[in-house]
Amino acid sequence: MIWLQHRTLSLLSGLLTAQHALGVVFGPIGTDRPAPAGGSIANDQPPNSFFQGSSPPFPTNDWWVGYGAGDGTAMVGGPFPYQSSLTASAIQFGISSSRDFDGTSVHQPAQVDWSAGFVEHNGATQNHKALSWDTQTVTIQYFTGSSTLTSYMVPGSPYLTFNYAGATPRFTSLKGTIKSFAGKTLASGATSASGTKFAVVNDVGTYLIYSLSGSITLTATSQGASGTIVAGGKFNGVLRVVKLNSAAHEALLDAHSTVYPTAVATDYDFSGDVGTLRFTWTTTGTASNLLMLTWPHHRIKMQSPNFPATSSLSYLTTKGYMYPALGNIWNLRYNLPTITWNAPRAPDGSCTASLIAGLEYDISHLPAVSAPADFYFFGGHVAMVSRLALIADHVGRKDLIPPVITYLKSMFIFLFQSASTAVPAYETAWGGIINRAGYNNVWVDYGNGYYNDHHFHYGYFLAAGAVIAKYDSAWLNTYRGTMNWFLRDIVNPSKSDPHFAVTRSRDWFAGHSWASGIANGAGPRDQESVGEAVNGYYGALLWADVTGNANIKNYARLLIANEQHAAQVYWHLYPKASSTDRDQPYPEQAMRNLVTVGNVMDFQAGAWLFWGDQKVQIAAIQILPVTPINEYMYDATWAQAVYDYTLPELNNSTYGDEWKSVIYLAYSQANPAAAAQRSSSLTTWGSGNSYSNQVYFLSTRPGASGVCTSAATNPIGNFYLQSSSTGNYVSTSSLPDLLASTTSQSSAVRFKFAFAPNAGTIQAISTSKFVTADQTGTFTLSAARDVASTWEIFVIRPKSGAGSGVYSILAASNKKYLTLGSNGALINNGATEASSAGFRLVAA
Repeated sequence: MIWLQHRTLSLLSGLLTAQHALGVVFGPIGTDRPAPAGGSIANDQPPNSFFQGSSPPFPTNDWWVGYGAGDGTAMVGGPFPYQSSLTASAIQFGISSSRDFDGTSVHQPAQVDWSAGFVEHNGATQNHKALSWDTQTVTIQYFTGSSTLTSYMVPGSPYLTFNYAGATPRFTSLKGTIKSFAGKTLASGATSASGTKFAVVNDVGTYLIYSLSGSITLTATSQGASGTIVAGGKFNGVLRVVKLNSAAHEALLDAHSTVYPTAVATDYDFSGDVGTLRFTWTTTGTASNLLMLTWPHHRIKMQSPNFPATSSLSYLTTKGYMYPALGNIWNLRYNLPTITWNAPRAPDGSCTASLIAGLEYDISHLPAVSAPADFYFFGGHVAMVSRLALIADHVGRKDLIPPVITYLKSMFIFLFQSASTAVPAYETAWGGIINRAGYNNVWVDYGNGYYNDHHFHYGYFLAAGAVIAKYDSAWLNTYRGTMNWFLRDIVNPSKSDPHFAVTRSRDWFAGHSWASGIANGAGPRDQESVGEAVNGYYGALLWADVTGNANIKNYARLLIANEQHAAQVYWHLYPKASSTDRDQPYPEQAMRNLVTVGNVMDFQAGAWLFWGDQKVQIAAIQILPVTPINEYMYDATWAQAVYDYTLPELNNSTYGDEWKSVIYLAYSQANPAAAAQRSSSLTTWGSGNSYSNQVYFLSTRPGASGVCTSAATNPIGNFYLQSSSTGNYVSTSSLPDLLASTTSQSSAVRFKFAFAPNAGTIQAISTSKFVTADQTGTFTLSAARDVASTWEIFVIRPKSGAGSGVYSILAASNKKYLTLGSNGALINNGATEASSAGFRLVAA
């Protein structure tokens, strides 16, 4: 009885857990009406009449939300294996009959083959609605007067079920004329047949129609490029329709046609570090004879399943073949993550000095506190900063924690001030927390105002807020309720919360989350960054842990395990895997050779992104953010394959370090030493990673002993800078420009070489100015900056092939090496180390 139908659910608001025969469903996190700093506002794309008679909150990311968003005619992926859309008077449905691979993506274009309606319907759009819904299914009713058609849209059912009351059924071919009906060829005209089973053929093949309510008379008429099947009169009873892909499938479909699902209960139970996710379908007929279809991720996790032979029934979808299973109860078992705040291993001792130096540097160089321009980048930034406090705690530098917490509190305060540009508001049309600035503009914050990416954004908020709360109980007491609104928005487990949808982004049958919300009529579902989806639930886990909510902590653990498993099945590609394996979602070898899916959609999946086409980008967005919890997701086989696949771009200095950094961290699961060596060349880490986090993750991998021993570092100290080819020193007479033009140390510039992550700064001691290198590489280096930033960072390493004590210098600003101009000018324009000038650092 778990997720009871929307119109009938009534639980006591104080109930913490709903206990059922097989499992539990946790009660609401809270029931208070949100009152965020941005107040309340209604989205400019409100629900349509599909939700008539019901009140918010409404689902915003479910597979079927296109029925209720925009004009309600969107093609939706489901109930799989079908695709469907709603017209004013009928339900259109079909199964994709084509699949192609274009070198980047597998496509299975959506199609509708037939529509189901009834003769008496008056064609008014408002005369259909959602009767009820749960976490997976939706029940639709079309009505005119006393005539109704009720359809139970249940993912995984091979049949579509249509329950008529006082209505004359009508099916219309949407793929050409009717070629045959009930065994009779129908070139033109009409033919009638009576019975309880009928076969009909149009341009896409055969569908079977079953009557579960006695004999019915149907008349098929071929009409030009289409055709109809109409009952002889009003009918009271159930008709089921199913696509017959092969004659070999008919026996199984016949045997189980009389048992149909009308809804599903999704519950769970926990035993230590094992969680069981349970689906229990409500059925008419003998429950054990219910015929359903499984995807690969189901089959891998199902316990004691009753699987008929795969040859007995199959449908190929974007997620691979759906194969049959019998019974109305599925138990899917997951090993739950045990990691919370930090890695389960201490940092390797070889990395301690680098890690502490990095923490001191990263914390002292935090950017100025400023109001957020959006939720996404603000969230990624504060979550990255919060990791510094946890790492400092893990290495025993508790003195470094207070400045981090102070900084985070100063940043978060903007979320609680109504004057902020990016400020949370409660959206009343659908029910949820949004960035107020985006309530009427889908281009603001990646469509946050239209419920896109909420689990990405608020997972970052919750992770960072949990760290503040861990070290500042007063802050927790003040903002617990406010932060809980973000928690409720993405992991509310209960229909008893009157203000938020249930686990907004999660598609329990698909086995993962969708990032797509209600924008533009809520068309195809998609999710690019599965790593950020995992992080959404990781943030929830940390917040639940720090607030002592054991139920939500377990719920978050289950969500993480479920999402990470989906990542490994549908986002991670394994070139050496078998094309014919039962649970292979992508039989195409060329698809699997791409190593990483960039975007999983309901109608396609492939190695592409909406915003970038680099291999490092496609891979990195599935990895980031790198947190301790994701060591479960970065399996060594895939991590090695990602490294090998992206290696040409990893070796190319024009590709961003921010992408390379997270690929190296995933790679550390396969080869920590090589990943550490690669990581030592980085000079930037992007907005969601840091040098400290890089070293920390590397140093806490299994087998990381001595991993930092051979990591290259800049020389530290006071030095004169001397050209190894001319013997000239950089002269004081040319300052602020740097020219190697004097032979005498007495007239040479004394420089202070100081630590920066994987690199260092160079400062003229006499003027206290930092040396800077512009990004164009056309100007002489100049000691002209009061403060060192990204243009004032240099990587100094022993020059390959040169004599002992000779170094090359790389400018981090443009990844170019220093060369000498004809007048001795130091210029950052060398494309390779071989073309660079050599320098000696002479102690000063």
